[in-house]
Parts: sequence; C-alpha cells; structure tokens
Amino acid sequence: MTPRIPKAELPTELKENLVKQLGAVPEPVEVVFNQPDVALSNLEFSGRLAQWNACDEALKTFAHMAVAAQVGCSWCLDINYFAALNQNLDLNKAGQVPNWRNSDVFTLLEREVLEYAEAMTNTPTTVTDELSASLLARLGPAALVELTAYIGFANLSTRVNTAHGITSQGYSDACEIPLAQRPAPSVVA
Repeated sequence: MTPRIPKAELPTELKENLVKQLGAVPEPVEVVFNQPDVALSNLEFSGRLAQWNACDEALKTFAHMAVAAQVGCSWCLDINYFAALNQNLDLNKAGQVPNWRNSDVFTLLEREVLEYAEAMTNTPTTVTDELSASLLARLGPAALVELTAYIGFANLSTRVNTAHGITSQGYSDACEIPLAQRPAPSVVA
C-alpha cells in the first residue's frame, strides 16, 4: 500500500541518523514531516519514552504490539518485532502477541499487560478496577503510570499510521518473525 499522504524530504542529517539507527528512513517520519513541527515533536517524545525505565522494556514492547495488532497497524508490529530482536526479547513470544489469548508462552503478568493494552485500546476503554489493581500490586505506581502512558503513545502511533495508509516496511525481516494477523472475532449465530 502507498501512504495516503506523500512523503516529504527530510533534512540530510536527520535522514542519515535514521538510516544509521534503523537501516532505513521510517515511512511514518517521512509522511509526518509534511508538518515538521509535528514530526520533530513526535520524534522528541518517542525519544524520551525510550529513556523511561520504571517499567520492564519487554512489557512495554509487547503492549505496543498488542495495540498494533488490535488497531491493525502492520508497521508498528514490524518495527516492534525489530525492537524485540534488538532488545534480546523472546522472539517466540513477540511473534505470538497478536494471538496471545490462544498462546501458553506468556506469564500471568505478561497476559495482564496484554489485556490492559487491549482494554485501553477499546473504544470506549474497558480497563477494570480489578485489572488496574492487579497491575498496580505487581508493578507499583511508577511502572503502571509509565506503562499506561506508553500504551497511550502506542495508540497515537498506530492510529496515525493506519490513517495515513502506512504499512509494514520490512524491519522484521531481520528477525524472521512473520507478521501475525489478529484472529477475527468469533461470530455468534
């Protein structure tokens, strides 16, 4: 699929830095750079997000994947599989996030985080007091605040990318995890 908005030309230094970091310029950056203030603010915030350390990196990455699978953002799944590889996360788990409910590889905490990510992504949100309390007890207040903000950012990213028509760019090819599709909801007759 071709992005619905044409790609903008990036400043040379930014383009070179992105290629050095990721091997290619991410299409979302090229598209959003049609409005440089939005693009630079987004890059700055995502850079700051990467510095947060109250919540386990694997939990945040898997949560982003769960949001991406639910919203249907193949680009976010693609880049997060690549992130999982570079963070030395369990790639078997990463590949099963879109179908986590049918998988037995996740710990109870991971399952609760994936459920939380999906509940935050639902419209309206469906986060329950019980789920929030369980995560608060397991993670503590700082990590739960961080996880919640991270999932909120994942919702922003996935929805912007899908609205712009941005799809997988091939980052996950490096880790050989096939892009999974979320199972279709069961239809009750």
